[in-house]
This record gives sequence, C-alpha cells and structure tokens, in this order.
Amino acid sequence: MSRHLVVTGVDGFVGRHIARIAVESGFDVFGISRSAAISDDLAAILTGYVGVDLRREWPTGVPLDADVVHLAGLAAVGPLFDRPQEYVEANSAIVTNMCEALLASEFTGRVVGVSTGAVYGQAPGDAARAELDPVAYTSPYVVSKVLVENQLSYYSRRGLRTVVARPFNHIGPHQGPGFLVPDLLRQLRSLQPDEPLRVGNLETRRDYTDVRDVARAYLALASSDDSDFAVYNVASGVARSGNEILEALCAALGRRVPEVEVDRTRVRATDPQIIVGDASRLRADVGWKPQIAFDTTIADCVAAL
Repeated sequence: MSRHLVVTGVDGFVGRHIARIAVESGFDVFGISRSAAISDDLAAILTGYVGVDLRREWPTGVPLDADVVHLAGLAAVGPLFDRPQEYVEANSAIVTNMCEALLASEFTGRVVGVSTGAVYGQAPGDAARAELDPVAYTSPYVVSKVLVENQLSYYSRRGLRTVVARPFNHIGPHQGPGFLVPDLLRQLRSLQPDEPLRVGNLETRRDYTDVRDVARAYLALASSDDSDFAVYNVASGVARSGNEILEALCAALGRRVPEVEVDRTRVRATDPQIIVGDASRLRADVGWKPQIAFDTTIADCVAAL
C-alpha cells in the first residue's frame, strides 16, 4: 500500500526533486504551491495539487493521513537585506496557518519543517557545526528560520509531531538563479573572451550537498519512527570554497578559469568564513548519508542548464 506525503513548495527546486524521489519510493504525493498551475511533468506524478498563498491560508482537501515536508517560503538570500520584514512575516505566517489548520483537523502524520544550516556561526578552529551549537543571527533569512523553528517547537507542545531539518548549502540540477552554482554557470556561459568574471566573496567555504541527497534526508525524517531529536543537520561534512566551485564548473564546461573581479556590493560583512555541518545525528538515527559525488553533481548542473 502506498504511503502518503504532502509537499509544500512542490514546484520549487527541492520540491520537484523530493516529489520525484518520493513517488519512486512508493509514496502518493500531494503538492501545494503558490502557482495556479504546475508543469505537466510534475502534475503527472502527483496524486493531487492545490495552488494557494500559504501566507493567507492552509487549503482544504489536503490528505490527513500523510506526513508533510514543509518547503514553502522565501529563500533567496540576496534580496532579503532590502526586504527583511517581508521574509520574517512570510515564513512565519505560513507555519502558523499550516500548523493551526493541522491541529484543528484529524491530521495524524509528522511535519518536517525545513530550516537552514545558515543558523550557525563560525566555530572555533573551523569545527563542523552540530545541532547543539549556538545560533548566529547573520541575516534576516536566519532570523526568519529560527522563528520558524521556535514555532514548530511550540506546535509540538500543542500536539503536532514535528521535526526540524537544518540543511546546509544544497546544489543540483535545475536550481534557479540567486544561488552560487546557477549564477556562476550562467555568467560563464555568457562571458566574452578575456572578460573578467564579476563575483562576490569566493573565499568563504560552505558545505554543499546534492539536492537529491537532501531530498532523501527529508523523506527519511518524514517516514522514520526512530528519529529521537527535534532538530537534525543535513550536511556532507566537507567545506568547499566558491573558488573550488568555480574551478569545478570550468572543468565541467571544458574551459579555463577566467580572471575574477570582486564586486564589493555582493560581499556581506556578516558572512562567516567557513560553515560546515556535522550530520552524525541523522546518520545514526535514520541511516542517511550522501550518495552522490560532488563531481557528478556539478556535471549534472552543467547538463541541466
């Protein structure tokens, strides 16, 4: 018998991947997003879909005997510094509407709320960040995600079964603009010979995991009865600089690495130099670990764009 899964933000970067992987794993997937209509390829694998602004309401007709992977919300970091309150209000309102509606219904599943590994500051000695490490409020996005985590904790006390996933940077095919890999790739494809590549700070190092591995982690948390903690990191445990990402993309494209010109307007003073995650808790409780090699991820990104 098929299991049931509800995915909010189903037509987004991660949502599409988790929907496909869930269906391949035997789930019936019901999708929710803000779009009135979704692409034919996504619609073909969903058992149901509703388009609604979750900042305003939670829709009717959502399966109650399902687990929920909650992805919907504002995520691109760049624009939020100009609209900080919008991010805080939007991401918080969605959780309130969702959880209040689920509490008022006969919902029996678990809610996996997706936060971010960006909540952590830089550790002494560049150590990997674990779930009990302190939070550093480095952006309005982080502020909104910590608020969401606290909301989910509150609703767990009111009776919902909730768990928080803190994914570190994830990359993969079909990621949209506003993130490092697709932005670099688009620039490289349009770059004229001997033209410098204008970038932000490529010296910072981040923990990058393939989006398909991240999707599997969310699915494992949604369906596992063995997850004993309220918060789980999703991370590879390896930190790579933006320069390493650039070099890997150039290698996949078969071109030399161009001269780099730093655009100071893209550099954020609050960015930690390195953030890397420790996902040993997730590995121990649900048996998850990354499966897709970094070079494969980069090659798939290049092939998809």
